[in-house]
Amino acid sequence: MSLARALIDVGPLRSSPVFRRLLIGRTVSLLGGFMTMVTVMYQVWEMTHSAVWSGAVGLAQVVPMVGVGLLAGAWVDRGDRRRIYLVATVGQAACALLLAVQGFTGGVPVAGILALLAAGSCFGAVGGPAAGVFVPRLLPKEQVAAGLALNQVTGQAMMLLGPALGGLFLGWFGIGVCYLLDALSFGLAFYGAFGLPALPPEGEPSRAGLHGVLDGLRFLAGHRVVRGALVTDLAATVLAMPVSLFPLVNAERFGGNPRTLGLFVSALAVGGVTATALSGSVTRLGRPGPVMLCASATWGVALALFGLVADPWAGLGLLVVAGAADSMAVVSRTTIVQTRTPDALLGRVTAAEQIVGQGGPHLGNVRGGLIAGWSSGATALVTGGLLCVLAVAYVGTSTPELRDGADRAEGADRADAADGANAADAASPDVP
Repeated sequence: MSLARALIDVGPLRSSPVFRRLLIGRTVSLLGGFMTMVTVMYQVWEMTHSAVWSGAVGLAQVVPMVGVGLLAGAWVDRGDRRRIYLVATVGQAACALLLAVQGFTGGVPVAGILALLAAGSCFGAVGGPAAGVFVPRLLPKEQVAAGLALNQVTGQAMMLLGPALGGLFLGWFGIGVCYLLDALSFGLAFYGAFGLPALPPEGEPSRAGLHGVLDGLRFLAGHRVVRGALVTDLAATVLAMPVSLFPLVNAERFGGNPRTLGLFVSALAVGGVTATALSGSVTRLGRPGPVMLCASATWGVALALFGLVADPWAGLGLLVVAGAADSMAVVSRTTIVQTRTPDALLGRVTAAEQIVGQGGPHLGNVRGGLIAGWSSGATALVTGGLLCVLAVAYVGTSTPELRDGADRAEGADRADAADGANAADAASPDVP
């Protein structure tokens, strides 16, 4: 296999100037978002010195994402996705700007800061499903996986760079400037999407309110490939997410060295960036189902072994492998969702994927902490990794459409999509 074929496929950047602008805007916005993540955690800790309030930062982001996400997906499937995304981006920028104002002026209580963070998360819960239709509508089907891989590699790179820059800018310029830079970063995201054509749903628009949400859930229940992809992701994150265990494992196995602890998260990101940068052969393969199953199982095995090793370099190497597997699983999951969901349902299914992708890791961190509290960090890692492998094996065994080749899977997808749509129509007659 040639190196050129192994490297990430940059064809979408050459063939689609619109996608290129979107990617640049999204990348800069992610950089600002990761800087804000560090800034919020720092500010809340400095104001309270409370682990409870620090933990509330995550809840302020996840709860609105889950609560608003499905309803937002139904709304997205009723209108122009471009316009909805632009409105959501302006809302996120306004929340970041208000955070900057309070950062410069002070005097806002912690609850107010978290309320602004939650409001921004609500707008993100709307913008995410709207943006979920951009890649499959702008790129030909054979380039969708490559476009999603480009999104993933830039996201992983910003996860490495953003917190580091956030820490530096906090020291140099203070809290207000960090929030202000995040607000300005949404300007590029807005510019990237502003030139898009109108993107109404192709097909029957979503019904209003709860009826539209239920139609989306019925589609997920009836579509075995998309459902299997989301269940696999939940198995990997809820059962084996390791981040909350890093401080305990570092103390148990590696002497509590803070430099080692800092390298744990970086190792996951390094693995993710490396794997996605070398994803060309995988995205050209056109078999996202088998790739996702193998990558998710590799994630579980690597984390179980990480719970057993005593050598820090071996542990970091296993975390690099886990991060690489996670990135390939994410690219494959998103490819499945965006290529095998009818456009008229894509906002709702993308909202469900967003909830799974962001809520699952938080639940997994809670699970890991509880298990470690009853036993040890190593036990939580090993049992979580093994349970992940068993769950992935079950999904692969019970969902042959997910593990089979592209042609057979797509034929099954068409039947599943028709069954899901028919079930939704039969179960819920139209209402005004």
